[in-house]
Amino acid sequence: MGGRELIRALLTLLLITSAVAATAGAVKETVRPNLVLIIADDLAWNDVGCYGHPTIRTPNLDRLAREGMKFTRGFVTAASCSPSRASMLTGRYPHSTDAEELHWPVPKEQVTFVEQLRTAGYWTAAAGKWHLGPAMKERFDLVKEADPSGFQLPTGANGKAASVIKAKGDQSGCADWVPTLQARPKDKPFFLWLAALDPHRDYEENISDQPYRPADVVVPPYLPDVAEVRKDFTQYYDEITRLDDFVGKVLKELDQQGVAENTLILFLSDNGRAFPRDKTTLYDGGIKTPWLIRWPKGVKAGSTCERLVSSVDIAPTLLSLAGVKIGETIQGTDFSALLNKPAGKHREFIYAEDNWHDYSDRARAVRSERFKYIRNDFPELPNTPPADGVRSLTYQAMQRLRDKGFLTADKLACFQPRAAEEFYDLANDPFELRNLASDPRYATELRQHRAALTTWVKDTNDTMPGKRSPDEFDRETGQPLPNRVRPRPGKEALK
Repeated sequence: MGGRELIRALLTLLLITSAVAATAGAVKETVRPNLVLIIADDLAWNDVGCYGHPTIRTPNLDRLAREGMKFTRGFVTAASCSPSRASMLTGRYPHSTDAEELHWPVPKEQVTFVEQLRTAGYWTAAAGKWHLGPAMKERFDLVKEADPSGFQLPTGANGKAASVIKAKGDQSGCADWVPTLQARPKDKPFFLWLAALDPHRDYEENISDQPYRPADVVVPPYLPDVAEVRKDFTQYYDEITRLDDFVGKVLKELDQQGVAENTLILFLSDNGRAFPRDKTTLYDGGIKTPWLIRWPKGVKAGSTCERLVSSVDIAPTLLSLAGVKIGETIQGTDFSALLNKPAGKHREFIYAEDNWHDYSDRARAVRSERFKYIRNDFPELPNTPPADGVRSLTYQAMQRLRDKGFLTADKLACFQPRAAEEFYDLANDPFELRNLASDPRYATELRQHRAALTTWVKDTNDTMPGKRSPDEFDRETGQPLPNRVRPRPGKEALK
């Protein structure tokens, strides 16, 4: 072969090699990410090390922040377990899911992002706490349920049902997370819904060989700093660290399977901690959540996003990342652009709602980056915490101090009627202790937020119910009332 022929052959070989490499690169770039959604149960946004807590041990959640993106303004749409989860699953606000009250199942007519991922070729599975009703189980290929109650296996429109396995005796709700990940088919991208029972009440004792001490507790300023409260918090802290351990096991399994690089993990809580003035309220203690995303292939390690994001945005974002068209039923907004440009624009406001949860209530809220407006539709009712919170050491201590006249006005709020409107400057009052609704200096901001809420109510068809759902527990003792029945009138049982 002459010199020219040799050069020509080498050039041809180089072009072929380059084309093959380019094709391989293109295929690699279009590989869809695996998606893992991890949902804590009643975890406050700031009870995590990476959010500044000085004593709680959360090395694996801190790792997610260190290796991914930490959002500082992540919110859920309801500070109540099942309505919040229904909103995540459907990409719709709780009142639009027809599952806005605690223990109401998501109706079979609702569209979820899970079956859309499934149709697009994803293997879908759920493990841990369920709390969404029987009709939603058919949307997954596999469900490993930690709930103790039974149910009839649902059948989907195609005649096929999800495989469902019961996991009893698991107080954390996390024991099947890794086995579910190990059960996935290796020829498909996967989506996992991993839901914990931790750190939900009632708290277990003696679950840690390094239990927290009362001195480790950071008591919020709206709760009394007394021994009973500190003891209550230590058990809550123990369950947070147990949850963190299970997150670490998932991270280890992803590493061992060699899929961590292209697996997006989103960690958040369904609502805030189950203490007075937190869970079931529209204060940040109820609706603000830790929000961590790790995706080595797509998110810069150690990055932070300060933009507002809402749990109603999860469904459209995961669909977008999977290359699936976002359907018309979705009410949330895709925030995937923030993963590359965390300082970009996304939302001016987030919205949240409060409906029945053990006790009658109804309220709505709109929050911007600095301000929050709350409209209480039943202002004559106190902000009673959930029934298990009423039975807690903390609430019992507050009742004792109240009866002796030792509680200050800010700590009496959960026993008293509320203002019809509340308005807070979060920049100067992060614990929402000073209601500025009647302060003329904030009249312009108040009107702006009131108008935003009015528009949202209209756009989402949020109508006042014809009658109130009654209290099912005593507000002083947390014990069931005679009228407590299951299933609740007008709804099938949530199992």
